[in-house]
Amino acid sequence: MEFNNNPFSANTQGAQATVDSAAMVQAIVRDIDVAPTGHWDEMRGGVSKVSDVPKHLSAAKQTANTAWTEFLSHLGSEGIQSLPARHDAMMRQVRDNGMTYNVYANADQPQRPWSLDLLPLLLTAQDWSQIETGVVQRMRLLEGIMSDVYGMQHLLKQGAIPYALVQGHAGYLHAMQGSSPVGGRHLNLAAFDLVKGPDGCWWLLSQRTQAPSGLGYLLENRQIISNQFSRAFEAMPVRALAESYRSFVNALKLRTSAGMQAHIALLTPGPYNETYFEQAYLARYLGLSLVQGNDLLVRDEKLYLKTLEGLQPVHGLLKRVDDDWLDPLELRAESTLGVPGLLQAVRAGNVLVANTPGSGFLESNALLGFLPKLSQMLLQEELLLPAIPSWWCGEQAAMQDVLPRLQECVIKPTYPYTPGRTSFEPVMGHRLDWRALEAWQARIQENPEAHTVQSFIPLSHTPTFANLRSMPSRPVILRVFVLANEEGGWQVLPGGLARLGTQNGIASMQQGGSSADVWVLAPDASTKASSPAEKTKPSAQEAVFIASSQRHRLVTSRAAENLFWMGRYSERTENTLRLSKLALNTLNSEAQHSPQLLDWLTQLCVVHGLVNPGVVQAQQSKRVFERALIAGFWDTQNTTGVGYNLRAIKLAAAAVRERLSPEHWTLIEQTENAFFQSQENDAPVATSVWAQQLLARTSQLMAALTGAQTDRMSRDDGWRLLSIGRHIERLDFLAHALATAIETGCLQSQAGFDAVLTLFDSTISFHAQYQQSRTLGAMLELLLTHTDNPRALDWVAQTLRGRLAKMGHLANGATEEMSHKIPVLSKVDFSSLSADGLHPSPELLVLLSHCRQTARSVSDQLNSLFFSHSDEAQRSVGAS
Repeated sequence: MEFNNNPFSANTQGAQATVDSAAMVQAIVRDIDVAPTGHWDEMRGGVSKVSDVPKHLSAAKQTANTAWTEFLSHLGSEGIQSLPARHDAMMRQVRDNGMTYNVYANADQPQRPWSLDLLPLLLTAQDWSQIETGVVQRMRLLEGIMSDVYGMQHLLKQGAIPYALVQGHAGYLHAMQGSSPVGGRHLNLAAFDLVKGPDGCWWLLSQRTQAPSGLGYLLENRQIISNQFSRAFEAMPVRALAESYRSFVNALKLRTSAGMQAHIALLTPGPYNETYFEQAYLARYLGLSLVQGNDLLVRDEKLYLKTLEGLQPVHGLLKRVDDDWLDPLELRAESTLGVPGLLQAVRAGNVLVANTPGSGFLESNALLGFLPKLSQMLLQEELLLPAIPSWWCGEQAAMQDVLPRLQECVIKPTYPYTPGRTSFEPVMGHRLDWRALEAWQARIQENPEAHTVQSFIPLSHTPTFANLRSMPSRPVILRVFVLANEEGGWQVLPGGLARLGTQNGIASMQQGGSSADVWVLAPDASTKASSPAEKTKPSAQEAVFIASSQRHRLVTSRAAENLFWMGRYSERTENTLRLSKLALNTLNSEAQHSPQLLDWLTQLCVVHGLVNPGVVQAQQSKRVFERALIAGFWDTQNTTGVGYNLRAIKLAAAAVRERLSPEHWTLIEQTENAFFQSQENDAPVATSVWAQQLLARTSQLMAALTGAQTDRMSRDDGWRLLSIGRHIERLDFLAHALATAIETGCLQSQAGFDAVLTLFDSTISFHAQYQQSRTLGAMLELLLTHTDNPRALDWVAQTLRGRLAKMGHLANGATEEMSHKIPVLSKVDFSSLSADGLHPSPELLVLLSHCRQTARSVSDQLNSLFFSHSDEAQRSVGAS
């Protein structure tokens, strides 16, 4: 055995590993583009002074700063070669999580996946110190301005703020003048958009106080990117996010009259909003009720949520609806997004709205130029975080000063678009020729108040990843959030949403920009990093609250209705799939010679909307009927076949997305997308065989979807309504199918007998239990009263009765009364249904008709009780 007697060998190996790691990092840095001349380079930690120079000639710029050096050193032995696999995994996770952002959301257009870059933006502790202290100070300043503007208005009277920027701004709400904010604060959260200039300092670009977006996307970005770089994320370490979110929700509760028992809801414009994904995600993560305006109502100056259990008090709203849409009684009368009477409830102090309506004027770019003086007046402090120099052209001196330098600036609107005032997108002066500059100068002089001019600051650039051949640097705007905390003050969320610009420098998600996770590095390793999913120990107040109230989940009337119809459309989809497959198979088999069978299928296809009523019947022209049936797969305007019902499932599910797991939602999207994409790819050469294969694939996906509904959802009243919807639809469809088979004489032929079993999905059960006993009595026993067959009418009716009885605690037991009206088929005299054992009796048709009428009656009564609230005057109001 040989021993190594060199005492320096271990140190030598460690030094060699360090050298190898440094060489790897340097090689990676060489492959990443340098920022353009004059822009701060986030990776290299300095302003770039080279442009269009080959990378091998700019070796001085190929050294990363300390943070990026450490990050890259944790890529592992594969180094840069590992990035493509990480990128693919990231993109797959975005799709699997259903992350979307839509510029113009439309039910008939595919939703656009959220754009996320693989590489995070790294912020050092020094960077974060400037940002954190600066934005908290500005938050204090904005709160002071709000208090004064809606209070004594000393600032306006003294001329510190022009009246035109407050009372002339659409974001100022006269209706809120003189009212005190609930909880003592007007502002509970705000977003600040920051940029780093060539001097290496952060500058304020804009501020958002009405309904800032990004808190949900920020969380998902962190969850996905931290998983891709778990070694670096843990070792660096990165500041945690979870505690700030929890503290924010607790702060909202503590600022209401109900304290920690408060019911907080997130008010969304609805599923067609471009950021609806993050609203649903945020509500689910924070444990808030996701509500739309029509879910709420105001009574006696108090806000209530319409639920299956009656009206439940709401003590606070985290709103994602702009202020002027909040209350159609006092603001925009055409609004369907708000709640009539909401402002009065706020003025009465009965509901906290984050933020208090009326903060919109703070978002004006023109206000930034007045904030340094306002800080001295209100805080007696100099602003620590500078804003990009801004000039409001409504001041004559400012306009005359800035007009000659317009080519060096950015022209922005002072006011947002309103029905009486136009607006425009920001314009970069350096991109205008002399004619365009003169035109803008004339526009500004014609309407100076509407224009604000800001200095142009070259944005810092951060590295991004497309593939191993393309790792460009991109301009970045950092959005950070200031949130209320439990101590009564504010906290800065230790992270942010980085918006990456395009090659043209446009950092807008609506115009093709992207996003990146933001890692705030802790000053030392003792500060633990965590992912958003980590839960910290609850506070004493939370622990008491959790122990004393084991609440069940509230189900809003809107959510209940969408779940109910989601269940019905799911069942309809399976029914239309089975009926379409049966029809196509019959038209291409020996069974096509049975006129009774073809008559039965034609009637079912017409009644259930698979083909247009005027189409040639199958017994007259099989091929014409077949082509009409296949064409109706994707026709959502004139037929109600498979495509129509799949899209209806998606629309209903979108409205309750916060109640669905990411896997459940993704499965719904995949099923619908795959079906409609088949039309684009293969439909021009569609054949019966191809169509049957498509239906088979869709049936498999629907089986998975049914499993998600059955086994992956909580058994609350919302799920019971989903299940009730399915069983109402099943009872109606199967009873009608059997009755039509009897009326057309379909059961008298072998082909018809087998077809009915197929439609009931009971062929295997029949053969296993009755073997070759193909008698009417055997069929009726299996399809009507068999206790083990989930498609036997008695089994469906019994399940429906059980679901309704389980909801007997609602609406004074009305659903339990409904359950008693559903027929109990097991008590029916079986011999009376087929007196001679060969032919069905008239009593059977009466029984089947009664099943259908009962199913439809239950549907109508549920609608009246829980969805349309036609008897709302009799509903109870939950205790506050």
